Amino acid sequence: MSGLHLSELIDRLGGQLICDTDLVVDSIAPLEHAHANSITFLSNPKLRNQAGNTLAAAIIIKAADAEFLRSQFKGALILVDNPYAYFAKTAQLFAELKRQPLVPGIHPSASVDPTARIAASAAIGPLVCIEENAVIGEHVQIDAGCFIGHGAQIGAHSHFHANVTWHHECRIGQRAIIYSGAVIGGEGFGFANEAGRWLKIPQTGGVAIGDDVEIGANTCIDRGALTDTIIEDGVKLDNQIQIGHNCHIGAHTAMAGCVGVAGSAKIGSHCTFGGAAMVLGHLTIADNVHISSGSMVSRSILEAGQYTGFYPLAKNADWEKSAAIVRNLDSLRDKVRAMEKTIQSLTSAQNGKKDE
Repeated sequence: MSGLHLSELIDRLGGQLICDTDLVVDSIAPLEHAHANSITFLSNPKLRNQAGNTLAAAIIIKAADAEFLRSQFKGALILVDNPYAYFAKTAQLFAELKRQPLVPGIHPSASVDPTARIAASAAIGPLVCIEENAVIGEHVQIDAGCFIGHGAQIGAHSHFHANVTWHHECRIGQRAIIYSGAVIGGEGFGFANEAGRWLKIPQTGGVAIGDDVEIGANTCIDRGALTDTIIEDGVKLDNQIQIGHNCHIGAHTAMAGCVGVAGSAKIGSHCTFGGAAMVLGHLTIADNVHISSGSMVSRSILEAGQYTGFYPLAKNADWEKSAAIVRNLDSLRDKVRAMEKTIQSLTSAQNGKKDE
């Protein structure tokens, strides 16, 4: 890789450059691992001293850190409003430089139904199976071993990594990234109970996913029972997430690994969910709600903000004592109420004597 001129970086991403504009960097790295040809970033002011000692050729910083670093760091500085976001965009540029060019075509071992419509610019890898009436857009890359069901639709510039299962009638917009092992459009968990036996409810809906969505490895999104499960634009799902049937996930919401969302939950836009958070079914969560890791959401949340719902870690013996107290709260409440009534009665009687 030949590298990137800082002047080119500024032209593409903006920012104020303080240095020789001919400087070339060939990689992006954290402060402690940067070398003489790297660019790095400082987003936490607590790491100013570490930034001053980095070996990097250039640092992406806020203007507030510029005065300190000018006296400590002899390399180039790029002043921006949001160094972390600028770092992300810079990393994307380096990824583009290293990315292997897409080679259009269908591998001879792929099984493609004659009725499937595949753009000439798409690349279909070995042992891919594409069923009837599927639609594959321009510059789509489908890696080895993927399954694309009948009537499925995949938007332009999307990339399916190896062994993705994309069931029938599921559709996704442009620039999607789906990682290995993801299963989209599997049967939703729908059953009716009759005399103690479970009757299967056919899941006849689909999954409708917007543009710029990323779905992590081994994540599952169930198809709807009668209508579609919906994932809006810009949603980011980490690995091993379960989205139940008929859920609706709002635009630009992000979920960390092992989150579980039960069926028919409606989640707003710009929400975040920490790892292993759980959402019960049929709940509504407003826009801009942030759920801490490991929290159980057992009721609807109609106001934006940060929510946490887990008990702090403790030694097992202490936890057992606390659990025993919680179990006795009902009886303790009844005793307190009885004491309040007794006190109120005694106080009334005493006041009556004073009046005499």
